[in-house]
Amino acid sequence: MKALDGVRVLDMTHVQSGPSCTQLLAWLGADVIKLEAPSGDITRKQLRDLPDVDSLYFTMLNCNKRSITLNMKSERGKELFTRLVGDADILVENFGPGAVDRMGFPWERLQELNPRLIYASIKGFGPGRYARYKAYEVIAQAMGGSMSTTGFEDGPPLATGAQIGDSGTGVHAVAGILAALYQREQTGRGQRVQVAMQHAVLNLCRVKLRDQQRLGHGPLAEYPNKTFGDEVPRSGNASGGGQPGWAVRCAPGGPNDYIYVIVQPVGWAPLAEIIGRPELADDPEWATPEARLPKLDKMFQLIEEWSISRDKWTVLDRLNAANIPCGPILSTRELLADESLRQEGAIVEVGHPERGSFMTVGSPLHLSDSPVDVTAPPLLGEHNTEIYAGLGLSAEDLAELKTNGVI
Repeated sequence: MKALDGVRVLDMTHVQSGPSCTQLLAWLGADVIKLEAPSGDITRKQLRDLPDVDSLYFTMLNCNKRSITLNMKSERGKELFTRLVGDADILVENFGPGAVDRMGFPWERLQELNPRLIYASIKGFGPGRYARYKAYEVIAQAMGGSMSTTGFEDGPPLATGAQIGDSGTGVHAVAGILAALYQREQTGRGQRVQVAMQHAVLNLCRVKLRDQQRLGHGPLAEYPNKTFGDEVPRSGNASGGGQPGWAVRCAPGGPNDYIYVIVQPVGWAPLAEIIGRPELADDPEWATPEARLPKLDKMFQLIEEWSISRDKWTVLDRLNAANIPCGPILSTRELLADESLRQEGAIVEVGHPERGSFMTVGSPLHLSDSPVDVTAPPLLGEHNTEIYAGLGLSAEDLAELKTNGVI
């Protein structure tokens, strides 16, 4: 049994923010039915690495789902949709603002069709001045606080490689959906769940808003910046937290031959010993966090003078042996090849009927009584027969619907 066994999700999402949400629900055991236009989710054809095969963009976001096709612009398609809604527990969509309403299914209508329905919408922005604007991953990063605080002080704002705008919003949506599902157990009623990409990124940038308010009381000592204006600055690889950190170079000097080191108060003495400067452990100019804060750049330079002649794995083992927090910068190639991640199910290989197999991420959620087996994403309309048969349609009915462009 899985955590969400018996829960049916009607997945009207596309691209990344929505599919990342519904894939998590599928991994938790929900029956996720991906409802696609007859032409399919646009990402089936985007960024293809193999001709005429669903792209990795699509396959890595739609595992463990079933697929049906339906033309929502046709009257027959809308009729079938009303029946699908009646059987669903959750409906998730990430169309542009008002798109589902224009199809003839505003929230009020959906409530009439199924009072127990949980209707989740992912949008770029909330209902304020930006409501009608289009949003993409990096636009959400730009308008949610991430880009202004990412990068080096003398450089431009930068996007992060982590998809905090799209997949980050998907995770937030899952939290809201599960809360609504739980509340339905108490009330018997469904409800509307709305998540905006800008809001999700803002939530993930809360520590920078913390520091914006701290600026009113003076410079941020934990930052390596020498001067401060009236906004939180970009601060390179500084942790900006209670414990200073930085990425220091390692041998042989490649683009990812770095290790990120955190210097805790209790870690300074063993670290000084390791880097060959044991006298700094008791030197009043270095011995305390307060003494080190004004010269964080010099402190990490001393560490780098030691690390630069050693590879990052040697540094990792040496520092961890002394209980010093650190982590090597792992490239995408290294992550896919990491045996530990494979053993943990964080990286999995999935068989596919057309491309053979591909590597993808496994579920980051681990429940002791609800294990996850990552299965292949569906082909376009692969489950039309079995799902529409559940609505009482015959093979002849399906053939007619296909001829008329309804499915």
